[in-house]
Amino acid sequence: MTLLLTVFAAIISTVIWYKNYPDNKLMISTLCFMFWGASLMWTIDAIMEYRELGAEFFAPSGADMLNDAFLGLSVIALAMVIWIVTLLIKDPKGVVKSVLIKQ
Repeated sequence: MTLLLTVFAAIISTVIWYKNYPDNKLMISTLCFMFWGASLMWTIDAIMEYRELGAEFFAPSGADMLNDAFLGLSVIALAMVIWIVTLLIKDPKGVVKSVLIKQ
């Protein structure tokens, strides 16, 4: 479940990045790299877990699926927080700077 959630997040962010490619002011590429990196990590984790469990890997319990879903959502939320903080620090559109100057 964790792998599926991060792959879907990676695909969605990649489509958004590709659609807005020349204008990378929102730094969507950073978000893409984080999601694709997490997807690669969970893919390797799934391969190693399959090597340990064998066929049982494809029949997880409901509690395991729920835990994996929460972990996947936590990974996506953490990546989004890191992306937003990076966006606010770099301030490519100058929004934060203009708000601070007005005050």
